[in-house]
Amino acid sequence: MIDTLRNHIVKRLGNDIENLEIVLASFKPIMVKRNEHILRSGEVCKYVYFIAKGCLQVYVHDKDMNDTTRDIVIEDNWCSELISFGSGQAATESIKAVESSELLAIDRRNFQNMMEQVPQFDKVYKQILEASYANSVYRINTFVSLNALERIQWLMEYRPDLMTRLSSKLIASYLGINKDVFSRLKAQL
Repeated sequence: MIDTLRNHIVKRLGNDIENLEIVLASFKPIMVKRNEHILRSGEVCKYVYFIAKGCLQVYVHDKDMNDTTRDIVIEDNWCSELISFGSGQAATESIKAVESSELLAIDRRNFQNMMEQVPQFDKVYKQILEASYANSVYRINTFVSLNALERIQWLMEYRPDLMTRLSSKLIASYLGINKDVFSRLKAQL
């Protein structure tokens, strides 16, 4: 599992990997079962997770307690509720495993130590923030500019693995579409 993280970091930093073993030693492996939460809304997010294997759903509940999915995060990516992690305040989002997953977690103290002691780790953190920001902006723009059918077509083109990997209900939540509308539109394609 740690080799997946090692490869991820080397791929992004190239030869600039002094102290890599110190960084890797700061992570602890966590195994989570399908539908198990690693964070619930209202709790403080204590970890940043690297997904070695599996799939996580980041979501909020609407006023009727229906899940609204902000993101689906798969292998070789990072996942956290960064606002809660950084501030120590209660999370507004929940994170749960969609599949049994193998995660590598770093807590806030170790994370801060790595930021101070290992300059290369700061680059990794900046990449996490940039990816999170870009994803958020893209999702907002998608919701504003694409209709339901176009969102499905976008998903089929850019993230086709999710179409076979996730339930229709979860995909509909991710796309911001009613699950019955999603099923009807998907059948037309």
